[in-house]
Amino acid sequence: MSSTRWLWLAVAALLVLVFAGLGVWQVKRLAWKEALIQRVEARVDMAPVPMPGQAEWDSLSPASHEYLRVQATGLLLPLQGLSSLAVTDLGSGYWAMVPLQLESGFMVWINTGFVPERDAPLALPQGPVQVVGLLRLSEPEGGFLRTNEPDLNRWYSRDVQVFSAAKGMKAQQVAPYFVDAFELRPVRTALHTQEKPQAMGQQDPVPGLTVLRFHNNHLVYALTWFAMAALTLIVAARTWFAARYSDKTPTGLLHSLTSSSNRQ
Repeated sequence: MSSTRWLWLAVAALLVLVFAGLGVWQVKRLAWKEALIQRVEARVDMAPVPMPGQAEWDSLSPASHEYLRVQATGLLLPLQGLSSLAVTDLGSGYWAMVPLQLESGFMVWINTGFVPERDAPLALPQGPVQVVGLLRLSEPEGGFLRTNEPDLNRWYSRDVQVFSAAKGMKAQQVAPYFVDAFELRPVRTALHTQEKPQAMGQQDPVPGLTVLRFHNNHLVYALTWFAMAALTLIVAARTWFAARYSDKTPTGLLHSLTSSSNRQ
C-alpha cells in the first residue's frame, strides 16, 4: 500500500479519536445539564430556608446548595454596590450587586436585579429588608470571554471574593455565595415606617430574571460526533480493504512484478 494511503489512514484514525472524544465529552455535559435541571426544578418552588451561615460555608457545593431558595433580613449597603455585566430577556445591561449586612453579623452579596446603566444610583428599600431569592455560587472564572478588571471597576462575572476585596471587606465576614433576589420586602420598624420616594435619576432594579430554563441539546451533539466517528471509520476501513484487494487482482500483481523487475 502506498505511503499516501498510510497517511490517509493515520489521519482517519486521528479523526475517529477526536470525534469519539467529543462525543464522550457531550455525554458528560448531558449528565451535568440533566442534574442541573433536576436541581433547579426541585428547589425553586420550595419554601425559603435561612441563608447558610459561616459554619456551613466550607460544605457548600452545587449539588447541595445551588439554586436553593433562601431568605434573610438585613440592611442593604448600596454605596458599596457595583455593576456586573448582564444579558437578559430585557436586553444587555448590568446586575446591580449590593452587599446585605445580616443581623447575624456576616454579609452576603445580593443581585438586586437588572439595570440598564452601570453604577447609577439605585432605588432600593431604606432600612431593614427581607431578601428572598436563589442561592448562587461565586463565579471566579470570569464571563463573556473576559476576566474581571477590579482596577477599572469592570465586572464580567459575579466573583464575590473579588467583589469583597475591591470594597475592602474582610473575606471571613462575607459569604462565598451570592443571592439572586426576586423579592425585597421592607421590614417595618419603629424607625422605618414608610419608604422614601424614588429620587430623580435612580434606577429601579428588576429582580427575578435568573435563567431557570436551560437548553439541553447535548444528546443530539453526542450522537452527531459519534456518527461522524463511525462514518470516518467506515470510510477508512473501505479504503484499507480496497487497497488490499487491488494489490491481489491480476492488475495489482502485474504492477507489483513490474515494479520489482524495474528495481532489479
